[in-house]
Amino acid sequence: MSWSATSRYGLAPAPGALGLAQDLLNTAPAAHEPDLLADLATARTWVSEATAQWSAATGRPVPEVVLDAGDLQLLRAFRDDLREVITREHHGAPDTGPAAPVLHAGAAALQLGADGSVRLHPQETGPQALVMLVLAALFEGQQAGARRRLKTCRNPRCQVAFYDRSRNASGVWHSVRVCGNAINLRAHRERRRSQDQP
Repeated sequence: MSWSATSRYGLAPAPGALGLAQDLLNTAPAAHEPDLLADLATARTWVSEATAQWSAATGRPVPEVVLDAGDLQLLRAFRDDLREVITREHHGAPDTGPAAPVLHAGAAALQLGADGSVRLHPQETGPQALVMLVLAALFEGQQAGARRRLKTCRNPRCQVAFYDRSRNASGVWHSVRVCGNAINLRAHRERRRSQDQP
């Protein structure tokens, strides 16, 4: 099993639970791929696959996430807020205040595991449970220093979420071959045109 939204772009997933945040971002339409949160049936399929993959990545039980049609707007809004924050952070945009609106993510409990680790356990079964899992994954990734490597492609026509595995975390394209070369070639042509004009 793989993270279905991320694998459609041929990308390696972020490690552990952080893969859920990346996969949520990659449900958005990009590179001629459809929006996996556009309708209830597609969203339910993605949620089922993503929570099963989250369980496999973390070794925790599959959480129950039940969606109805009214939940899609909340999930899409959270995904868009998350994309905006990550894009702004890695593309050098100025900080314009609060990163995203405060979102009521539902009730959750902290549980002490047999191995001594503390885990977040959502008490909700709706989209809030998924939001809580994503926020927990981002927090854990932040504590481990891995969250800063979750990025969106700098190509404005793409913006696929990728996990930057470069040594110094300086990657800006989800694929240098697909996006980087095209953008660099376009910039090179524009520079030549401006040099050729009197």
